[in-house]
Amino acid sequence: MTTIENGSGTREFVGKRALVTGGSRGIGAAIVRQLLDAGADVLTTARSATGSVPEGAGFVAADVRTRAGAEAIATAAQERLGGVDVVVHNAGGARPYESTSAIPDEEWQDQLDLNYLASVRLDSLLVPAMRERRSGVIVHVSSAAVPVTPPPFLHYTAAKAALENYSRGLASELAPFGIRVNTVTPGRVATPGGELTREQWAQLDRTQGENDTIVPLGRIGQPDDIAHAVLFLMSDRASWLTGSNLVVDGGEFPRG
Repeated sequence: MTTIENGSGTREFVGKRALVTGGSRGIGAAIVRQLLDAGADVLTTARSATGSVPEGAGFVAADVRTRAGAEAIATAAQERLGGVDVVVHNAGGARPYESTSAIPDEEWQDQLDLNYLASVRLDSLLVPAMRERRSGVIVHVSSAAVPVTPPPFLHYTAAKAALENYSRGLASELAPFGIRVNTVTPGRVATPGGELTREQWAQLDRTQGENDTIVPLGRIGQPDDIAHAVLFLMSDRASWLTGSNLVVDGGEFPRG
């Protein structure tokens, strides 16, 4: 099996139908571009068409935080792609608070809806067809902040920790049906959303402004670094991988 290098496509996803949430910018857009380069038919989503949806991808405006949004996405995937072979749950995000007690109830719920329940709802709509075909690949995007659990982001990391636990359990349930479920965990990545979050965090804790460069490999990540990992897990090269969590962070947050 050939590999993907420098964003060039190997066409290993020709004939595959891919759904990527949050694909209008940053990591999501990089995943969409690489899937298109590799020959996939791609549908992506965001709440609105802000950012730049990669040319060649289909787009549906929907809010993944709601059941209605998940149903709209699943319906669009069926109508435009005829079904889904691979799905990447990339939509997510958070803003920091000065302390855990300052996080309002509605923000806790919003983070659960965006970073955890969005995947649960959409999977529940897409998995039955995968089970019937006895094939499919699901990738959930988490965060390297989960084991660190910085207090300003506890609402976010708690939701992502739930996502990781759910992903492992779903992998066990679906493995007998030939469906693989894995997680990719990015570290610091140069995206518009990531930069804004780091700026907001630095306003609460000035030491954070210095930490962007404290990565053993000497740089923060680029969206394509994460997209390469996602496409690997979706490819046949990872055919014996399920229930795994691939941490892509330049060595900044070692686990184990």
